[in-house]
Amino acid sequence: MSTKTVAASVAFGFLISASLSAQAGTTLDAVKERGFVQCGVNTGLPGFSNADEAGKWTGLDADVCRAIAAAVLGDAEKVRFTPLTAKERLTALQSGEVDVLSRNTTWTLTRDTSLGINFTGVTYYDGQGFMVSKSLEIASAKALDGAAVCILAGTTTELNLADYFRTNGMQYEPVVFDTADQTARGFEAGRCDVLTSDQSQLYGLRIKLKEPDKAEILPDVISKEPLGPAVRQGDDAWFNIVRWTLFAMVNAEELGVTSANVDEMKTSSNPEIRRLLGLEGIKGKGLGLADDWAYRIVKQVGNYGEVFERNVGSGSPLGIPRGLNALWRDGGLQYAPPIR
Repeated sequence: MSTKTVAASVAFGFLISASLSAQAGTTLDAVKERGFVQCGVNTGLPGFSNADEAGKWTGLDADVCRAIAAAVLGDAEKVRFTPLTAKERLTALQSGEVDVLSRNTTWTLTRDTSLGINFTGVTYYDGQGFMVSKSLEIASAKALDGAAVCILAGTTTELNLADYFRTNGMQYEPVVFDTADQTARGFEAGRCDVLTSDQSQLYGLRIKLKEPDKAEILPDVISKEPLGPAVRQGDDAWFNIVRWTLFAMVNAEELGVTSANVDEMKTSSNPEIRRLLGLEGIKGKGLGLADDWAYRIVKQVGNYGEVFERNVGSGSPLGIPRGLNALWRDGGLQYAPPIR
């Protein structure tokens, strides 16, 4: 390679590097300038993102938004929630209407490669299931041949449903709705025999029914549905912040650091805890955040276990067991890289 060619290559590389540097941190800068995180959430799904009568948003997905705000802005309440339907959610993220999508959205190959978005992690390991009336006395989804099925448009559940029935040589009649609440009302009104969705969503929809005890969720799980936050491609700095917000919450649970004891833990001699709380090690430099970014998450929002338990776990109306969402050491899949 000639000297001129080498020089040209170096110059080209410099230009690419400069271009990427100019793009990096764009979302972070915008969030800091406006003073809040714009977060896309479900229009109303108990346990995940749901507004009460006073307009306060609660749920696991909503708390992820608060954790990001705590890490970036130092205040978990500096979030504005944008309720989005399944059809609207990806477009809202792509267009920049929201900074992050934290809305029970399944991580798939197509979404992660072809739509200009990146998933940052898994906040809830889920799977598609079925809710039926107990009066039907159905024990398995294999008994649903010929059933009318309420389903939400614009979701992975449509393809999963078609695959499952075709594989098992069964027929069904789809009854399609635009919102989750509409599917529940359709099910309650008898427009379908069964409602299908992610099992987490079925638990949330069941408690909205007038007589939730008359419906049951079948044990069958027909798909993998890893749900988690997504951001736009091309902004690695923001991607890292959202990703490590979740990792900090998982690491905090593993280390026994909670919202109640996090101040006491500042005196710990455990190097992992000290790194988590920004007392030593890399601190916040690599993320462009304050050294106590993870401390603020745990103090204001809680660790992953706390967030799970109060929103969807045994301490909540949904009463969902940890299952796959337990820590790896407890037989689950929740596992975070170390902070070091």
